[in-house]
Amino acid sequence: MQLTNRQLFYQHLAIPADVPDALEIVKAEGIYLYDIDGNRFTDLVSGVSVSNIGHRHPKVLEAIKNQLDQYLHLMVYGKYIQSPQVKLARKLAGQLPDSLDSVFFVNSGSEAIEGALKLAKRINGRSEIIAFKNAYHGSTHGALSVLGNEEMKNAYRPLLPDIRFLNFNNENELDQITDQTACVIIEPIQAEAGIIIPDKSYLKALRRQCNKTGTILIFDEVQMGFGRTGKLFAFENFDIVPDILCLAKGMGGGMPIGAFVSSSSYMNLLTHNPALGHITTFGGHPVSCAAALASLEVILEEGLHKKAEKKGQLFVELLKNHPTVKSIRQIGLMLAVDLKPAYSVSKLVKILQKNKLIVDQFLFNSSSFRIAPPLTITEQEIREVSEKVIESLNSLK
Repeated sequence: MQLTNRQLFYQHLAIPADVPDALEIVKAEGIYLYDIDGNRFTDLVSGVSVSNIGHRHPKVLEAIKNQLDQYLHLMVYGKYIQSPQVKLARKLAGQLPDSLDSVFFVNSGSEAIEGALKLAKRINGRSEIIAFKNAYHGSTHGALSVLGNEEMKNAYRPLLPDIRFLNFNNENELDQITDQTACVIIEPIQAEAGIIIPDKSYLKALRRQCNKTGTILIFDEVQMGFGRTGKLFAFENFDIVPDILCLAKGMGGGMPIGAFVSSSSYMNLLTHNPALGHITTFGGHPVSCAAALASLEVILEEGLHKKAEKKGQLFVELLKNHPTVKSIRQIGLMLAVDLKPAYSVSKLVKILQKNKLIVDQFLFNSSSFRIAPPLTITEQEIREVSEKVIESLNSLK
């Protein structure tokens, strides 16, 4: 007897959580996912802010196919000059401030965080790291160490020592950043806490305190980068520049890639004392870099980042007055819809899936659900989707 994919999924695939109602997807295109039974689902999560330009964008597919005809992996990262890496690094640097001109390519957001933490310690020789409660940075050991939720990491201690956690958007605590602090790592918008947007004055005060104490400021833009917030990069919303910028997810147009970006003078510290201060085999894979370059060009050429705020506001206008909705936090096409206490988000997610909408819950906020569709979604599609969301909200008891 031949086992089905679903049976094999549960029998042989290591999975991070129970998913009894997992969809079996056979095709994805634009903002839609198609399952094995021919059902079409609207993707309002984008693979958690990965598919910013939609699924299988033709320009990304073309770039991948062209690179397949040239070469795949050649050598560990940094040994050979490879055109896709060089072109992508130049294009990225061209969109960033002069102090962010050197790109180290990795495979994922967690790896970008790991590299950034190491670089910060290498820059000033300090050990203390300051992070924030309810922050999510990944699940490798270093990234987990700066994750601001004890429940998710207690089983894996001991983790990195000398880490202090502050409350997000609390300016009164910033004096805990001292000349003993190697770095502060922060999401400019807390994603898994439920799209928590800080005051602009808070991030400016954070930048000043880091300057004052010689502390490296790391921005984790793994979820926020590449147009998601209405700017190409989220830090542009707050008129400050980090010392190290971490990117991934929406970077690759659907392919796995990440990066940490800093100044050439800082990044060059990884090349000596010791050499190979950071190293990766598959980081900057040529196919992923080709896809990432095409994806970035699509965002810029189509102005998707410039349209995201208006589209996000349209969602807010269409949903905010529903009697089950308490509030909506929104920046660009990142939204957290907060339900009133009498209503269950987990129940709603199941209803939405039955109505062919894919949404998601936040890791650290049980009262909200996430809306973060591809930036290519049209205003007409937003209206159609919102009607289905309202229909689903009406079903809540």
